[in-house]
Amino acid sequence: MAKGEGAESGSAAGLLPAGIIQAGERPAQVKKEPKKKQQLSVCNKLCYAVGGAPYQVTGCALGFFLQIYLLDVAQVDPFSASIILFVGRAWDAFTDPLVGFCISKSSWTRLGHLMPWIIFSTPLAVIAYFLVWFVPDFPQGQFLWYLLFYCLFETLVTCFHVPYSALTMFISTEQSERDSATAYRMTVEVLGSVLGTAIQGQIVGQADTPCLQDPNGSAVASEGANRTHSTTSPRETQNAYLLAAGVIASIYVICAVILTLGVREQREPCETQQAEPMSFFRGLRLVMSHGPYVKLIAGFLFTSLAFMLVEGNFALFCTYTLGFRNEFQNLLLAIMLSATFTIPLWQWFLTRFGKKTAVYIGISSAVPFLILMVLFEHNLIVTYVVAVAAGISVAAAFLLPWSMLPDVIDDFHLKQPHSRGTEPIFFSFYVFFTKFASGVSLGISTLSLDFAGYQTRGCTQPRRVKFTLKMLVTITPIVLILIGLMLFKLYPIDEEKRRQNKKALQALREEASSSGCSDTDFTELASIL
Repeated sequence: MAKGEGAESGSAAGLLPAGIIQAGERPAQVKKEPKKKQQLSVCNKLCYAVGGAPYQVTGCALGFFLQIYLLDVAQVDPFSASIILFVGRAWDAFTDPLVGFCISKSSWTRLGHLMPWIIFSTPLAVIAYFLVWFVPDFPQGQFLWYLLFYCLFETLVTCFHVPYSALTMFISTEQSERDSATAYRMTVEVLGSVLGTAIQGQIVGQADTPCLQDPNGSAVASEGANRTHSTTSPRETQNAYLLAAGVIASIYVICAVILTLGVREQREPCETQQAEPMSFFRGLRLVMSHGPYVKLIAGFLFTSLAFMLVEGNFALFCTYTLGFRNEFQNLLLAIMLSATFTIPLWQWFLTRFGKKTAVYIGISSAVPFLILMVLFEHNLIVTYVVAVAAGISVAAAFLLPWSMLPDVIDDFHLKQPHSRGTEPIFFSFYVFFTKFASGVSLGISTLSLDFAGYQTRGCTQPRRVKFTLKMLVTITPIVLILIGLMLFKLYPIDEEKRRQNKKALQALREEASSSGCSDTDFTELASIL
């Protein structure tokens, strides 16, 4: 990337018409003080990347285990559990644009524009997270307890994650540096998912939830090797969930401290001298009318929904459909470890062959593995092989959305150069759509299990429940992935377009920096480029 820097700067400068340059008589000044490329050190990138772990550690634990926790540990009925999961995710989705709006209205401080949100939300989020995994002594109020603290935690973690996501645009103005930092971030986030899966799964797995025989009193769990014996009391199981929550909460705090101490926000060259930022709703209207953004979130909406359906129902699917009650946490760990080790591979692939090609190959590779998981239902070795292979696709699903969003924002800045401060809107509304879809999917899937006759804490489930889980984890995600890939055909920013945008933005920043940051000149230059 750095080898072509000089050539790109020269060609970009050639795009500027002579009239604009002569008006200010500034060409010698630009040559005299060439703008240096903003290099991020490995330490900066690591500190930035570590900040993505809290959201993934807690999100992975909640995504994989909250459903089975509510049903089998807290013993909330399936209908109430579906309401908790849906309302919690829907509220979480609503808070993303709300927090984005509040961030866009907040001013810069000595700590930065985004950092205060991250710092002050962390201690409250940790307390709320711990209480989500606590079983209160009043059964009648359990529904309100879990609904309240789940929604509260999701609000607080949004106050952390939305500014952290927008921070991508403020650590460097260079595409290559942002892409590199994003690859570091995705690696750490997948590692955070591994930690969340390992900590929650292994601690909870040591205290298996006692299961109950079916109402007819017949023998339970035909697979003897995976049969859960009632050797653990419900209280011990609850304490195991609390221990896992405490460990994860500690990781949350440590990562937030590293992010705060190791990353400094950088303003755009002319941001400090610009007029007051535009209103949130005008910015939202401009963002949602930007074609590449709409097409990108439409494609990732369906593919993310597919992976979220698998995530939300995987524990129940392994326990009751595949019959691996004592293995599902190890299968999850295999998936996430595989994803962690293949993130660098996908980063190399997208820089070598392009991001759209990486989307098609990476996300579509999940389809054959989902099919194999159904064809070899009770074969543990094949299931582990499929889990490792599926992790490759999970890595692509982790990396690509956050690597492509900055490209869309760059394209937007070229077309709307006067629209500054819209970065939180881009990130918050992408997360809004995916989270809302996730809430709908989890609510509907849990409600489907209720209609199918799910038995709380049962050692086995009726055939209809097993069939429903099979549909939720295999057939439905495959259909959603195929729809998402078809929508990606409409996404217009390919590698050639990215290179053009990079040259134009570089010329804009150099000219704006040397011209005293005139808003009129900046807008005129952007329209010409």
